[in-house]
Amino acid sequence: MSHDAIFVTICVVREFWLSIRGRTASKESFSGAFLRVDGMILDEAGRLTPLATIANFILVVEDDEDEAAFLKELLEKHKYRVTVARDGGQAQATFVMRKPDFVILDLILPGESGFEVCQRLKQANSTIPVLVLTAVDMPEARALAERVGSDGYLTKPFDPDELLRQIQQIALRNWEKTHSDQGKDEKRIRFSCRCGKRFKVSPMHRGKTLSCPECGEPVTVPHRV
Repeated sequence: MSHDAIFVTICVVREFWLSIRGRTASKESFSGAFLRVDGMILDEAGRLTPLATIANFILVVEDDEDEAAFLKELLEKHKYRVTVARDGGQAQATFVMRKPDFVILDLILPGESGFEVCQRLKQANSTIPVLVLTAVDMPEARALAERVGSDGYLTKPFDPDELLRQIQQIALRNWEKTHSDQGKDEKRIRFSCRCGKRFKVSPMHRGKTLSCPECGEPVTVPHRV
């Protein structure tokens, strides 16, 4: 990263951090929107393959064409469906209209910072994980990314295997959190794969496409019990 880019990033981090600290009137609602994931319990649904269960469809927010192409090729090679957004506007539209299972987000974007994009996406749907993937390696940036709701932070250049591990770990953690937040007595959706494997999942996963751990075939969670 050039010195100019580093300087711009430092300014963005500082200004955005100060703007957050200044929002005392909405402090309670802001902090409530970005709860940390901790103390989660794995239920029956969590035994499904996390890659296909949570992160089947990934939104990559990256303005560098070569970087975006590399990420798309890497992820599709590992059986993910991938779409790319070049800026915050495209990211927001894709996030709302197509509802990805996972977001990989760069911090340096045209028009607005990745911090602002992350905050807006999390306000729209806090259950979808966001992994920051950036060349910015500063403690302040990491802290701010966590503050606005990111679920992970990985710096460039990165090991492709580490990226894949991060996706798995974050997706599984999010899956566990989602299910642990559901009441124990909540009615679950019960359904079966053609191979006979039975599943029981939370109603919030209606319409999700899962991967059967027994036969590997895709299974869609029915909208009605």
